[in-house]
Amino acid sequence: MSEHEPRVIVARKLSPEGFAPFGDVVSAGLAPGASANQGTAVRFDWSARLENGRESAKPNLAVFRSVPQGLPFTVKLLEHHPHSSQAFLPMRCERYLVCVAPGLPEGGPDVEKLEAFVCGPGEGVNYHRGVWHHPIIALDSPAEFAMLAWEDGSAGDCVVRQFAEASRVRVQVDD
Repeated sequence: MSEHEPRVIVARKLSPEGFAPFGDVVSAGLAPGASANQGTAVRFDWSARLENGRESAKPNLAVFRSVPQGLPFTVKLLEHHPHSSQAFLPMRCERYLVCVAPGLPEGGPDVEKLEAFVCGPGEGVNYHRGVWHHPIIALDSPAEFAMLAWEDGSAGDCVVRQFAEASRVRVQVDD
């Protein structure tokens, strides 16, 4: 490997246990449900730990439309939301890729510990407040997601860290 070739990691299938250090997997049936709507539905409460650290922020429910990216995927940046959790719930999606990293004591992402997960239809994610992650990466086909975060329109809503070429990571997705 030359000095500028990215380190390669292999994405693994999303699981609540594997994703726990970074947030919550949001999917029906991960916890016991309760009958709802006069018995026509099952409701799964408290599916994610939603967090807001600013009184000035309001909940923002947005829709993201993502175009599929080529593989292998190279991670060139990460972002985090220091004051809010951020949930993505697939509305129309085959598969998507989630890339996450723990934070360093100085506040930036620990790129050496970057992990990647392949998510399927019906599998949402909720990034805990402050977790470094890549923006949503659609695989296979265009995808649409509902997104929920607390925002106030300030620069503190989302902090982005670009990587020098030597720090980039290539993510391999096995079928």
